[in-house]
Amino acid sequence: MNYSIIDFLSLLGAVCLFLYGMKVMSEGLQKVAGDRLRNILGIMTKNRVTGVLTGIAITALIQSSSASTVMVVSFVNAGLMSLQQAMAVIFGANVGTTATTWIISAFSFEVNISDYSILILAAGVPLMFLKNSTYKSAGEFLVGFCFLFMGLDLISEYVPNLEENPEMLSFMVGYTSMGFLSVLIFFALGIVVTMVAQSSAATFAITLIMCSQGWISFSLGCAIILGGNIGTTITPILASLSGNIAAKRTAMGHLLFNLFGSIVVLAIFYPFVDLVADITRFFCGINPLDISEAQEAGMRGTTLLNGKGGFTAVAQGCIAFGLAMFPTVFNACNLLIMIWFTKLYVRVVTWMVPTHHKEEEEEFSLKYIGHGLLSASELNITQAQKEIVVYARRVNRMLEMARKIVHLQSRDESYTETYNRLEKYEEISDRMEIEIGTYLNKVAEGRLSAEGKLRVTGMLRIVSEIESIADGCFNVARTMKRKNQSNVEFEEPVLNEIDRMFVLVDDAMANMLNILEEMETPEGSLIVAAYNKECEINELRNKLRDGNIFDINNKKYDYEVGIFFMDLVREAEKLGDYMLNVVEGVKHQIKKVPEVAG
Repeated sequence: MNYSIIDFLSLLGAVCLFLYGMKVMSEGLQKVAGDRLRNILGIMTKNRVTGVLTGIAITALIQSSSASTVMVVSFVNAGLMSLQQAMAVIFGANVGTTATTWIISAFSFEVNISDYSILILAAGVPLMFLKNSTYKSAGEFLVGFCFLFMGLDLISEYVPNLEENPEMLSFMVGYTSMGFLSVLIFFALGIVVTMVAQSSAATFAITLIMCSQGWISFSLGCAIILGGNIGTTITPILASLSGNIAAKRTAMGHLLFNLFGSIVVLAIFYPFVDLVADITRFFCGINPLDISEAQEAGMRGTTLLNGKGGFTAVAQGCIAFGLAMFPTVFNACNLLIMIWFTKLYVRVVTWMVPTHHKEEEEEFSLKYIGHGLLSASELNITQAQKEIVVYARRVNRMLEMARKIVHLQSRDESYTETYNRLEKYEEISDRMEIEIGTYLNKVAEGRLSAEGKLRVTGMLRIVSEIESIADGCFNVARTMKRKNQSNVEFEEPVLNEIDRMFVLVDDAMANMLNILEEMETPEGSLIVAAYNKECEINELRNKLRDGNIFDINNKKYDYEVGIFFMDLVREAEKLGDYMLNVVEGVKHQIKKVPEVAG
């Protein structure tokens, strides 16, 4: 046997180069698309048809069905897309992923891209050193494109030559001549390989090499590709594990779509392969099934086999075309049938992944982000934005409780309950700040555009300031606790003045929440209102401070009452400062902001 361990390691390295090239190429395209990709997904999913077309276009653009379905899971998780909209996009993504197979098929034998790899690198690498982020991303795409086909060429080079290593052929024959059982074995092989590589394109490339080298027949190659359709669902499933219930349902819907279609095709496998073979013969003039039969018959010297028993370039091109046609026909038929049952799919996955009624537990857990896969950093920003809004709303509940506790007596049961809730919320706020901040740091480590990096920086500041608001709310409760321990009582006029302060703070909080709801495109009037509200808070603080000194001097209340009164006023004023800082963070992450004097 002439095939050594070095040859095997070289083959493994070639596969790794292929996968790395696919990753770099896909990420480069995602980075170029950036916000536009997010906007397209958000807008073009209003009905089933546009959802399907969007799924096809996005997947064809970024060359990865796994990446596009993970994006969809993220969008559902972030509440930007309904489950029904997501299913339509996923249906389309399964068709769009065939674009990658056609690219690999078209260039694998007709044009040897690796012959031009140096030229491609010469064009791509310099782009990566330019300051413009779009040019950098385009350079990454070209380099990834180059590596992909260099890897494919090296895989072909280091795959064992069966003429020189007949033992390998005999090993394969043991599993290729078992009838339909062989189909099931190679179908399972396709699932496993795709799950491990997390790329149906990698499975297609390996299958293409195996078929073109004569290792397996065209039919068994189709079985592997069919299995790859199920294996590719593992990536969105992994991404959904740390997501909410809607994300899990979306991933389950993707699995069901591919699983059901694959089972149907397995039931009519041989007629379906014959159909694909007939379509291939119509376009190429050769039936790929005849190529396998010619190899078994040893018909050397024909247009199908060369003198050494290997396939001719014409035969290899026909096999490549047929293998690309198989997933195209399969996914197109699957789509045309399943698109009419989108609502049924939604009901089925809702039944399969039921909601667990644990409101109290879910109340204090992250809704939109987790520690799953971060395949598309630009799109992960949207999840973080939605989580920040939820975070701010929870802190707003703390503000309501802080205002409430000012009016409660220490002997009241509701006082103890409110204080304990504030303390619990403050602890949760600390944890949320850490989790969201950690998530944003991971996003920042990804391949972000300049705008994306600016957004992440602003969002990190926003998260920190929201946590400060939570601290300020709990400080109000602690101030009240110290007041009660000192047996100090507030008269109605003092409580009314504190309420005046909190009314302004409540207004500032409501305005801040409105700005966070439209974080990417906040209205200029809301930002101006935030500055105006801060001025009102400061003016009232100054007025109450002067009035407090006057009232103490005139013996309206004790000095100790004045101390706790002003402590609460100062805490309320600080809350206004933190809210304005949040608005500043929003301004930081957008290009154009209204100029505000003072």
